[in-house]
Amino acid sequence: MPFREINSRMVEAQVLPGQKMYSQRGAMLAYKGEVSFTPNIQGGQGGVMSMIGRRVANEATPLMTVEGSGTVMFGHGGHHIQVINLAGDTLYVEADRLLAFDGTLQQGTMFMGSQGGVMGMVRGQVTGQGLFTTTLKGHGAVAVMAHGGVIELPITPQRPVHVDPQAYVAHHGDVRNKLSTALGWRDMVGRGSGEAFQLELSGNGAVYVQASEEKL
Repeated sequence: MPFREINSRMVEAQVLPGQKMYSQRGAMLAYKGEVSFTPNIQGGQGGVMSMIGRRVANEATPLMTVEGSGTVMFGHGGHHIQVINLAGDTLYVEADRLLAFDGTLQQGTMFMGSQGGVMGMVRGQVTGQGLFTTTLKGHGAVAVMAHGGVIELPITPQRPVHVDPQAYVAHHGDVRNKLSTALGWRDMVGRGSGEAFQLELSGNGAVYVQASEEKL
């Protein structure tokens, strides 16, 4: 279910009979046609265990199930919106960044410590982001939110990418993440209270970075 970008802060999706999509509650701006919106308590395609994982991580962003026949416009808080199309791969994204996504995508959660060990857990505590990250896998489209727009940076084995954790939005591909320290880095070129942390992403894939260090 492709999204049509109306402008940098609004997208439109076509809802077809027999198909579902999910959106963050409060994200519907307007719609045309016979469309229904119902609270989703099953955790999307990930089921109950996905919902429990997000609740444990304090990432249980309320979702709405969108069904029927028509078109729906989505936006939230005036945030910039980036549409990401998945072709069988997995997107890793903070739950509160999700605006709307195809119901065909399988939703789950990943414990960040499984990739970054102890430093992965430190990332959640230091940056204010959850220890669990939402995953969306399959073929379909995802609309995510960010401050000030988003840029996609490719990640290759020869060229890992270092990101300010506060500017991180999402990533996809066969990517490993590691939180590293760099004395003076945040003091000189980042915005923070003296903590010198970088999120290093290596492997094959891409990372989406917002043009701000503000959380949603």
